[in-house]
Amino acid sequence: MNHESGGQENPLGASSGSAVDWVNLSWVALAVGNSRTRVAAMRGGEVVHAASFDNADPTPWTDRLAPFAPSASGAAAAVCSSVAASHAEAASEAVARALGVGQTLRVGVDVPLFLRHALDDASTLGQDRVLNAIAAFERAKQACVVVDVGTAVTVDFVDGEGVFQGGGIAPGLSTMLGALHENTAALPRLGFEMPAVERGVFGKDTAHAMRLGVIAAVRGMVRESLDRYAEAYGGYPQVIGTGGDVGVLEATELVEHVVPDLQILGIASCLRRSFMDDEDGDDGA
Repeated sequence: MNHESGGQENPLGASSGSAVDWVNLSWVALAVGNSRTRVAAMRGGEVVHAASFDNADPTPWTDRLAPFAPSASGAAAAVCSSVAASHAEAASEAVARALGVGQTLRVGVDVPLFLRHALDDASTLGQDRVLNAIAAFERAKQACVVVDVGTAVTVDFVDGEGVFQGGGIAPGLSTMLGALHENTAALPRLGFEMPAVERGVFGKDTAHAMRLGVIAAVRGMVRESLDRYAEAYGGYPQVIGTGGDVGVLEATELVEHVVPDLQILGIASCLRRSFMDDEDGDDGA
């Protein structure tokens, strides 16, 4: 997962190190998750505007992505990441048809992932976790923990040298609610929404109790992970939150900074490095 960038051809065809107006480059980033897809019109490494949609939405990709087409955004290319390798190629092809851009590039294939890690096996490490870690360390420039609250909840630690040490994975809020319905006789099928604060901490009906329960489970998992990481590290690192359901942590003191488009910024970081060859791509574990 560590790539040497010197001497390679960058993703849009120019040789590495050639002059590229990265700051003004218009392109589209897509992060295809398990339940949601996040799309962003980019100018260099900055998000110009972004939107999310439910993957189960039957609306054609052409309609969903119309606001991000070259005629609207001036995009020269699209760069697509996916949590599932089996979906990545199909997603990229759908994006290419919907946007009609000159090139559609796949993260991890056309755009290298610049990450050093200390894992026993990185072959199943999801691109979402990789990209979050890259962007978080680039922002923090120190040891940090990334908490991503979505279909799953991941709590990952990046050390002070930028090495991904690993982390923990647990079910997300909607995943837990779905499991409760599917594995019990009477519990209802629910979508997640934050309960009204004025209803208090005691579940006043079954749905209220279920939502309070999954919130407590996520917050407890995050708190336990942070305590263990701090003990192993010898201090509390900076904590960065992201993901579609990160709002469940915003009222707590568990997360210092919330960055909704952290994964998108990770895509931008990898694309920039491919263009600019501005950092050493150390070969490592």
